[in-house]
Amino acid sequence: MNGRGRKQEMTRMDSEPTSEAPREHDALAKLPARIHLLGVGGAGVSGLARILRARGANVSGHDRSESGMLDSLKELALPITCGNSRAELLPLDAELVIRSAAVPADDPQVQTAVARGVPVLKYAEFLPRLAPPERLLGVAGTHGKTTTSWMVWHALDGIAALSGGRTAGALIGGICRRLSTNAVAGSPDGFFCLEACEYDRSFLRLAPQGAVITNVEEDHLDYYGTFVAIREAFARFASQVASEGLLVLGRAVPDEVDFATRATVWRLGRELETDLLGEDKGRFRFRLRGPGWATRGIQLGVPGHFNVENGALALALAIGLVSRMERVPAERLLAGAAEGLERFLGAERRFEPWGTVGGVQVVHDYAHHPTEVRSTIEAALRVFPRVPLHVLFQPHQHSRTARFLEAFAESLRAARHVVVAEVYGARKHIDGERLAGASELVRELEKRDVDAVDGGPLASSLEHFVRALPEKAAALVLGAGDVERVRDALLRDLALRGALRSGPRR
Repeated sequence: MNGRGRKQEMTRMDSEPTSEAPREHDALAKLPARIHLLGVGGAGVSGLARILRARGANVSGHDRSESGMLDSLKELALPITCGNSRAELLPLDAELVIRSAAVPADDPQVQTAVARGVPVLKYAEFLPRLAPPERLLGVAGTHGKTTTSWMVWHALDGIAALSGGRTAGALIGGICRRLSTNAVAGSPDGFFCLEACEYDRSFLRLAPQGAVITNVEEDHLDYYGTFVAIREAFARFASQVASEGLLVLGRAVPDEVDFATRATVWRLGRELETDLLGEDKGRFRFRLRGPGWATRGIQLGVPGHFNVENGALALALAIGLVSRMERVPAERLLAGAAEGLERFLGAERRFEPWGTVGGVQVVHDYAHHPTEVRSTIEAALRVFPRVPLHVLFQPHQHSRTARFLEAFAESLRAARHVVVAEVYGARKHIDGERLAGASELVRELEKRDVDAVDGGPLASSLEHFVRALPEKAAALVLGAGDVERVRDALLRDLALRGALRSGPRR
């Protein structure tokens, strides 16, 4: 226990209700062999389908609409239906139904399952069953969960590769570009890394052996209501980390989260320190120093200063927990963890290169919170330092846009030109008179002397975006909605524009 352990013991939330997450483990071997997944095209449930299939389950599924994630499951040849849900789509031999958070309790297949006496679990309720509690790891935080989760897996994989240890598993809400998947089954007795989402308090279903909390900020206020409630939820998650386990915290995590846990705590800026050793086009080289150990210099394969912190947190959890659980000196794990992290090349929709057409370099990022937008733009300015930065931004939810209107404008002000598409996923009455959309954000940008345009629907926003791009530029496409659908059209339009400008060859 760290030097603050006694204070933590005195201030932990003993008066709180017991954890929603059970410490006992229902092994997959005890689960029904015939499992039906609803919302199977989602980021999480699609990965679950892969893991269940890899572990021998007979898996089927349904989703309302086609998607890239759904397409990626075709290689598994699973019986999957698509379209409006109907009672008859529930397989007659289904023994367990697992539904995503997006599938309501009144879904026809859910109601049919209940009527038949077939158990129905939410996706978050099923997650603790993927590994024994002593092997379960969770990565939580307002920002950086997907990237940090894959960094943890890569560090663990590097350790296993050098030591001949057990392969780690993972279920993460974004596709690893190197592995082309969002899930790894891993060894049955290996560590298992989960992206632990705070929305709907889903992460409170987990009682992991080790965890990372990257940061805690205001977000999902349509669900939580207040920042106080968000902090309380993260403190509750911290309290559920095993007392003999390890909790690794970023710099921007409130002290109340630190105090809530019974586990050993390593915090960046206290037990953990980073030394910056250099930078190459936005990709940093750093060294991590922990309690009694220090890594060699590590070259990140992903850009952004924020990824130094993500990488440090991931390394610390992998090194610290394996050392504790396997009773191996940390020094023997450093080389493997460093090599594993250096093999991480990013996740899809996280500063994802879409290609270069002529002199325009195109990148997409999932950023949909002001902090994420600012960090992504800062990274882009480092990666593309000598060309103007143009941004196509699709805000995500009217409620978030209204609440963070000025913060979004501040985060975007470093761009040369901004096209704001109409808001994705409108919730018209959630903020009452504070409702805001693209036009309001453009006005805030113009107040800051930013060249900005309200582009309207995606198709017309793309036209504005391409028309304004100079011959040499960095084009950054931002948003967590369906803005990724512009990829093919954007690259095609840029190529066509280039061909027209060059004219016929003689």
